[in-house]
Amino acid sequence: NCIPQIAKVFDQYLHFISLEEDLFIVRNQDKQAISFYALNSPDSKDTEILTITDSIVECIFSVLVTAGVVPIIRSPRGNAAEAVAEALDKKIRENLRDTRSSMFTGDNIPVAQLSFQRPLLVILDRIFDLATPLHHTWTYQALVDDLLELELNRVVLKPEVSELESSTTAAAKSYDLPCSDKFWLQHRGSPFPSVADAVQLELEHYKQSEEEVKRLKDAMGASDVDNGGFSDGSDMLLTDNTARLTSAISSLPELLERKKNIDKHTNIATALLDEIKARKLDVFFEMEEKMITKSSLDKTVIEIIEDPAAGTAEDKVRMFIIYYLMSADMSESDYTHHTTALEAIGADLSPLNYLKRWKAYTKMAAAQKLVSGANSSSTMRWSLFRVSCDVTCVLCVVPCCHVCHLVPSL
Repeated sequence: NCIPQIAKVFDQYLHFISLEEDLFIVRNQDKQAISFYALNSPDSKDTEILTITDSIVECIFSVLVTAGVVPIIRSPRGNAAEAVAEALDKKIRENLRDTRSSMFTGDNIPVAQLSFQRPLLVILDRIFDLATPLHHTWTYQALVDDLLELELNRVVLKPEVSELESSTTAAAKSYDLPCSDKFWLQHRGSPFPSVADAVQLELEHYKQSEEEVKRLKDAMGASDVDNGGFSDGSDMLLTDNTARLTSAISSLPELLERKKNIDKHTNIATALLDEIKARKLDVFFEMEEKMITKSSLDKTVIEIIEDPAAGTAEDKVRMFIIYYLMSADMSESDYTHHTTALEAIGADLSPLNYLKRWKAYTKMAAAQKLVSGANSSSTMRWSLFRVSCDVTCVLCVVPCCHVCHLVPSL
């Protein structure tokens, strides 16, 4: 009879969303508030940047409290990642000092865990690797995220509107990609051609199971009849077929679920293939892979930009940004030649203008570091902080792009 005495219920340390068993995001609603642009906008004030830092710290702290771990924190010096790491370290230490309300002590968290088997938390600034989130990748999950509408493990496919149908009558299809989807878990990191082969293989296995059920059903009425009755041999055959048919019928719900899952991934793969063909994304993927690995290019970047059948203006801007980032020294005339071609196809050049200023600042900062030595001043750190970007945190030593991976222990 204590329910009437409850006045309010508070949720604490829930500033993250677990999408998978080892995958979480720290912000879903109003994600632009802690985005790359929010941290790098020239209009951002110091107080606004500190607010963003506190928000990121609160999100990571919530993950640590939920996991019940006190990690070893590491981050590079001289950027926003260092500011987040220091603020997170301070917050954890303050919580540990307060033994009455500490979130890291209790029956579920052994005291020894605070000293042994602690995970490693590596906090990296997004500026550490700008090329990866712009890269046209070739794996299943990355393509779904890049080409389709994917949010909170639900992908939405745009309706195919024929000449006889209007856009108002055609309905969009949506599919969930939960952790219970074995095909998704197994092939989300596989190259797209391998996924297409796997879908075909799953379809063949389903057809074999379906044919087995049909064959057993036909065998039930095909037994030999002797003088109007079953012979001993046919009776045994009937009993065996009955048992097998019963087993097959009991597996029908599983077969129907497999068929539904196959249809889902067939539709998703078909939508991806249509986008890949329409935008020639295989060409962009190969070009960008060679740029990142410093290999020789089969075509020049300007040829891809001027090809009207190759991708959208955004695809070409992404490719050129990677080319610009991977080029140690690009002449001003070469830069102008490419940006003029991009401008001719209606591309937005504002990202390039920012990266050009950032690259010039990076060179200036590197030169100043050589002069002043390894120990940079606090003023320099905060200047770098102002041109930092969206922070990526990893509870292991593997950096990622848009999300955070959680490893229970190392």
